[in-house]
Amino acid sequence: MDILIARGKASAAEVRSAMADPPSYSAVRATLRVMEEKAHIRHEQQGPAYVYLPKIAPERAKRSALRHLLNTFFHGSPEQVMAALLDGKPSAEEIDRIADMIDQARKQGR
Repeated sequence: MDILIARGKASAAEVRSAMADPPSYSAVRATLRVMEEKAHIRHEQQGPAYVYLPKIAPERAKRSALRHLLNTFFHGSPEQVMAALLDGKPSAEEIDRIADMIDQARKQGR
């Protein structure tokens, strides 16, 4: 999905070539088909090939991916995510921006 969002559209071969350690072409096509069945992407005929396009907005895709990551690896805990991110040694400026976002969230009653 990230390849389609970054490129706007791509054929199965283009998706496969953009992957670091790509599976077989058939596996890429099967994954694209499943994503289409779930209404995440759509396809258009372009010459002899299909070109795939994302159907969901990048912001919605980000939220969905983040929610999945949060639930899968951090038991739904934003605190555990932040602890993992802070363990990655963010810069002082990044920590200041994170603190500002937390302050803003508190002011908004979240």
